[in-house]
Amino acid sequence: MFTPDAATADALERAIELLNGRRLAILTGAGVSTDSGIPDYRGEGAPVRTPMTAQQFLAGEDARRRYWVGSHLGWRAFSAAQPNAGHRAIADLERAGVATGVVTQNVDGLHLRAGSRRVVELHGTMRRVFCTHCGQVFDRRDLAARVEADNPWLSVDEDLPLGPDGDVSPDRVEGFRIPACTVCGGVLKPDVVFFGEFVPTEKFREAEQLVHASQALVVAGSSLVVNSGIRLVERARRRRIPVVIINRGVTRADARASIKFDAGTSEVLSALRDALTGRSEAHAG
Repeated sequence: MFTPDAATADALERAIELLNGRRLAILTGAGVSTDSGIPDYRGEGAPVRTPMTAQQFLAGEDARRRYWVGSHLGWRAFSAAQPNAGHRAIADLERAGVATGVVTQNVDGLHLRAGSRRVVELHGTMRRVFCTHCGQVFDRRDLAARVEADNPWLSVDEDLPLGPDGDVSPDRVEGFRIPACTVCGGVLKPDVVFFGEFVPTEKFREAEQLVHASQALVVAGSSLVVNSGIRLVERARRRRIPVVIINRGVTRADARASIKFDAGTSEVLSALRDALTGRSEAHAG
């Protein structure tokens, strides 16, 4: 049972009054998935990370070997993560016609698994891999089976800390056979936006359209450090629609928010869902 502190209770009361009767667009970041066991990038206790850039990945086999070993070792835990109450609350809001859909900066696919139907994955998805030469797309599960068959010595150490993108820091990469495209032999790359890459224009336009079709924007679990997120908040501000932010710690848009929650996303999203739909999670379909 969620018992909010005084500040959160006051923010909830104001948010419910502000959002009631409006259609919501929801923007989510890594903080929405922390309750599913996937760590945040920048929140308190977040692991120190030096993400590989797209340029490094494409530059040579040594970088790709390091990437694929770490990514594969983390894949089992990452793919086994389950949607949490926050994901389910967002799906319920969409089913009830309160939310127009969700734009997510996450690559974990948990919104779709929770039942959300209109999901704009700004930064791509770990579910797919594609060939940078011929464009052939592969299911990540099939690729994982190939990697294990080609590298039977590779074992998953459950004690290795999982990263936000489903990777770990491997102890050994020597001898690893890098997966290649089975169609043309080209370089395979996860269908995600690496550091150093831009969100595809058509994907950002889809996110803009979702915000444009809404009467309020709810940001959950994002510090809005990444430009794609802050640009969507700016679109909402220019349209003069309310912006509600739910995030532990400061964000780049706190000064632009109509209401800011410094609280857990699962608890606040569930409370908003209950109030705006009249349904509790226990009775949700």
